[in-house]
Amino acid sequence: MDPFSSPAPSNGSSGPSTEALMDQVKAQLAQAYAEEFLETVRSKCFSKCITKPGTGLSGSESSCISRCVERYIEATRIIGQALFNSPR
Repeated sequence: MDPFSSPAPSNGSSGPSTEALMDQVKAQLAQAYAEEFLETVRSKCFSKCITKPGTGLSGSESSCISRCVERYIEATRIIGQALFNSPR
């Protein structure tokens, strides 16, 4: 079944409820956002922190990656709060 299909309703209605569709869209958006966030963090932090790719991370590279990811998470949290708490 593709992500836009839903099982046939058993209650005799003509299709899924609006609430069910909204939940599905929200889940798909959350997944897409998470994938984009991880790819951005991975590419930005890798290019910033890994100076000599090899079989393992040096202590400074590992520390840099940790700080970089923490900054992205914190920045995303702050932006999210500003967007959702702003007056409309």
